[in-house]
Amino acid sequence: MLSAAPIFTKETFRFFRELGVNNRKQWMDENRERYRAALVEPFRVLFERLTACALKLNPRFVVSGKVGENFSRINRDIRFAHDKSPYRTQMYLLFCEPEEDVGQIYVGLSPEAVTCGFRIYGGGKTSALATIARPRARENAKWIGRQQRRLSRKYESYWYSSEKGEWTKHKGWPARPEDWKKLQGWIVRKRMKPTAAIQSRFEKEIAKMFREVYPLVPFTSSRSWKP
Repeated sequence: MLSAAPIFTKETFRFFRELGVNNRKQWMDENRERYRAALVEPFRVLFERLTACALKLNPRFVVSGKVGENFSRINRDIRFAHDKSPYRTQMYLLFCEPEEDVGQIYVGLSPEAVTCGFRIYGGGKTSALATIARPRARENAKWIGRQQRRLSRKYESYWYSSEKGEWTKHKGWPARPEDWKKLQGWIVRKRMKPTAAIQSRFEKEIAKMFREVYPLVPFTSSRSWKP
């Protein structure tokens, strides 16, 4: 059951902003309790409130509640990153099937915005994009067009290709066959102000968005999909 009680507060976004200014281990250690109270605990409440909705969409969704499966990691892997700051200033809750590189429905918070929608990454030869989404897109251009017309007024779409080893962002929907050949990641999302997360109806709005974008998940990731 979705509750009317708000989950997040202004402290959530205050913590993100302060972390951005003080992005180092000593500061995080000193503010560990704030981190748990402002981020970890509210995100777990949101997870509990949205799990039934997610499983109704797809009973195969992972709902372990583990970091890396339903929650993004706040610690950054800085080994190959240009930015050596140890922590991310955003956090995501996501639902997907247990396979790697499959489509996800997600909601994320950052200092400047709340985002919610669908995303998929992974251009490897065995990824869902390569084995399912690309060949399916070539045969179902009309279906993609219908989804674009249905969602484009409310959601922005962009996708990524890899150009000379660097990711390049493309605005809009990947509609042409040549787009899908290059596609390494695709996001369809709604971007909202931080104040959206501190409203009592927040999780109800997120559940509604999950239902709206969910058809993109089986299209890109499920071999049993039917138009």
